[in-house]
Amino acid sequence: MSSSIFFNRHNPELKPMRRLFLITAIGTMFAWLNAANVLAQAKTPAAKESDFYRIVTCEVPENVELEATAFQLMPDGRVAVSSRRGEIWMIEDALAEIVPSTKFKRFAHGLHEPIGMALRDGWLYVTQRPDVSRLRDSDGDGEADEFEVVADGWQITGDYHEYAFGSKFDRDGNIWVALCLTGSFGSDALYRGWAVRVTPDGQTIPTTSGIRSPGGVGMNSVGDVFYTDNQGPWNGTCALKHLQPKKFVGHPGGFRWYEQAASVMGPKPQEPKDGSRFVTEADKIPEYEPPAILFPYGKMGQSAAGITCDTTNGKFGPFKNQMFVGDQTFSTVMRCYLEKVDGHYQGACFPFREGFDSGVVGLEMHPDGKMFVGGTNRGWGSRGGRSFCVQRLDWTGKTPFEILEMKAIQGGFELVFTEPVDPATAEAIESYSLKTFTYIFQAAYGSPEVDATTPTITKAKVSEDRLSVRILVDGLQRGHVHHLTSAGIRSASGAGLLHADAYYTLNYLPK
Repeated sequence: MSSSIFFNRHNPELKPMRRLFLITAIGTMFAWLNAANVLAQAKTPAAKESDFYRIVTCEVPENVELEATAFQLMPDGRVAVSSRRGEIWMIEDALAEIVPSTKFKRFAHGLHEPIGMALRDGWLYVTQRPDVSRLRDSDGDGEADEFEVVADGWQITGDYHEYAFGSKFDRDGNIWVALCLTGSFGSDALYRGWAVRVTPDGQTIPTTSGIRSPGGVGMNSVGDVFYTDNQGPWNGTCALKHLQPKKFVGHPGGFRWYEQAASVMGPKPQEPKDGSRFVTEADKIPEYEPPAILFPYGKMGQSAAGITCDTTNGKFGPFKNQMFVGDQTFSTVMRCYLEKVDGHYQGACFPFREGFDSGVVGLEMHPDGKMFVGGTNRGWGSRGGRSFCVQRLDWTGKTPFEILEMKAIQGGFELVFTEPVDPATAEAIESYSLKTFTYIFQAAYGSPEVDATTPTITKAKVSEDRLSVRILVDGLQRGHVHHLTSAGIRSASGAGLLHADAYYTLNYLPK
């Protein structure tokens, strides 16, 4: 059959053949387009954390073991960094693309494991094991030459565990100091296992009892104070906890000092029942404040550490006013969303950035929207293989597709996203999975995950602006971590979530 006859549209006998040809051709075309699309997706690499937040490594001077524990921005633009080994260094041009070792100059040495710095009236306030001291360079040669003890209203024994973690200044000009216990179980020196406040005039005020082994202390965007505590006795896993005057945060090992603190703290609280659960004891003990966020052990980390807050108003990306927490063992930075329910802080933690060179301890958000990250393995070990690091985390300007907020609502949760979602995937129940568990509140070291449940997600509804989804849940569990995985959700542009896991600590249910 010649082509001229086949394509003669005026020949009625050939219409069925033409129809078959067109159907076959169209089907082949769509099959080819679908295959091309699948192939293109296969060739498109999955998004990586480094696409959005880039790690910059500062070159520490040769033969210097700078186990970075804290940072402080100075008035002239330098950045101070303290070392666990008792030194403070100043970094010039710390925001440059490359920070060579020549930009480091030692400012002070001979301190006792400083972990916390703050600046006021030209003085650098440093929290170290035995005290809060202040330092300054009065002759302008770049080295501290004046040292003054501001407050030393607590004691030390020499036990390796007795670290002191200091905050920035609070609304009233106080520095909050979180004091490790002597070992994991007891308190052999005054106010070990407590948080104290150092006032502008140098008084030490006992403030909060129940601390075990802090890893950092910091403030949220409205100035409320939090600290991280680590797995051990009375701490089933690591956690972010809210520090408040006259409160108790879980470990009774320092209760012996209520006699000295009675004029400020009042009577000693009831001791928690060994083997109970966090919210069970919170309902019985008025002074007890349960953890705001529990970091599931071995999933989100193993040694919660430094705290910082993004108050840069968008210069660090979409996470305005959210808190970030380092983990020493995993060499990571986590992200935390907090809200108040029934007068108490609670919220969710999310993976954020891994891959730092050492165990993350010190965090500091620079006003220009860059996060300084310092670390040490201190002989404990860490995923980051180096013994220390001084690094910086820079936002690349690209917005990751993430769960921005996870909020508790009546009968479920509301998820807010950094980008509009695809309604079909966001409203599909199979896009989600939800499990819950909690930890034993006990005097023994740590706890396994216990009381596991699998609630049922009954409905998911996307908002009109497609930036949020409300998921209704049958079987919410008060006092449990709710582990939500949202692997099936896609953005409007077809991207999957950079991190599909979220862990919400549901201590209190919205009314």
